[in-house]
Amino acid sequence: MLPLVSITGLNHHAQPVLFGCALLNYESDSAYVWLLQNWLHAMSGNYPVSITTEPDHRIQMAVAQVLPQTHHRFCRWSIFRETHEKLAQTCHPTFHEDFRKCIHETETVDEFESCWQALVARFTLADNEWLQSIYSARHQWVPVYMQETFFGELYPTEETSSRNTFFEGYVNATTSMQSLVKQYESAVTGWHEMELKADFETANTTPLLKTPSPMEKQAASLYTRRAFLKFQEELVETLANPATKVEDTTYRVAKFGDGEKAHLVRFNPLEMKAVCSCHMFESSGIICRHALSVFRAKNVLTLPSEYVLKRWSRDANVPSSTQQDSLSVRYNSLRKEAIKFVEEGAKSIHIYNVAQDALQVAANKVAASKKRVNQQSLILNQQTPESDKEKKIRELTSELESTNERCEVYRANLLAVLREMEDQKLKLSVKVQNARLTLKE
Repeated sequence: MLPLVSITGLNHHAQPVLFGCALLNYESDSAYVWLLQNWLHAMSGNYPVSITTEPDHRIQMAVAQVLPQTHHRFCRWSIFRETHEKLAQTCHPTFHEDFRKCIHETETVDEFESCWQALVARFTLADNEWLQSIYSARHQWVPVYMQETFFGELYPTEETSSRNTFFEGYVNATTSMQSLVKQYESAVTGWHEMELKADFETANTTPLLKTPSPMEKQAASLYTRRAFLKFQEELVETLANPATKVEDTTYRVAKFGDGEKAHLVRFNPLEMKAVCSCHMFESSGIICRHALSVFRAKNVLTLPSEYVLKRWSRDANVPSSTQQDSLSVRYNSLRKEAIKFVEEGAKSIHIYNVAQDALQVAANKVAASKKRVNQQSLILNQQTPESDKEKKIRELTSELESTNERCEVYRANLLAVLREMEDQKLKLSVKVQNARLTLKE
């Protein structure tokens, strides 16, 4: 059994997106170093801000060697799972719940340290080797030690947030090499279609607003649906978390009836900047309820632009002027146009057939364009003077590669759209058949 190692991230809908993967003949320091080096090369040398991995010493050494500028975090879900396995037989049943609370509900380093010491004392686990080992590595997995590092998680306390869910349901330990490629393609296609649907929902539906705040309406027009729901949750909570001024630029924010759990927010009125002690914005990219409470108290009606990260916005895939010709930009632009055929084509059999014909014409044009570029390359290769050949070859090669990329993008989008339309056709046929049976009765 060969380990499948995948490198994934989150898109602007907080869905898994695949950056790369590899099958390793064996797991070792050098194998992981090779994997990360090749992945970094594929990413044009762009280091990630942060990375979350299994708590494996071989991976840890590889990350330290290849990605020294990257903040490295261990997967909490894996640590929780292994803690449960190692202590299931020796600990009181309430230990695991108390353990989770100690990790997730402490908000400062001092609070965590105090809670941890009380936990191991209460269950007499001070000498437990496993707990000693994970405590020694606490700076790499306990949230309070990494509050100011961006990990791009909207719901960081979810157990699945740090897990690799991209291939979940597609690949497991029993998957054969023969079926791996098919399952890999199914996973990639499936998540692409999920992203398309999330893009469509964000662009074509209006979320339900829960307050009369102009800021909520503004956020609904800027964020993707998933990011907006998280922002909305924080905004609604400001009603139960009033801000009280304690110094000229410092506010204390606490929930009604829970005065001990308070956060401090430093507010700069000139820069319209609020920095909260919970550091939620720094770690997730969504402004917290405490900072929003201060904005509310200061009558700040719209969200300052610096608090709307592009990575959570509807325009996350819209390029800057220097990226207009990139493959990813063309891909996202084309798929947004293609998804329109799905909604219209599913309305009736007639429109479905028209849409299929239109897509077939588009596919033929793409194939003809690719063939024309190939022919031009052959003609110029025969007629161009020797002195100009290399230049023309480079230009045509670049154009051919670009056309090939476009063809692949068109093909992927056409397949996704046609698959969706076939599903809609089947559902429509079933409805027609049911209607006929009802009429007969």
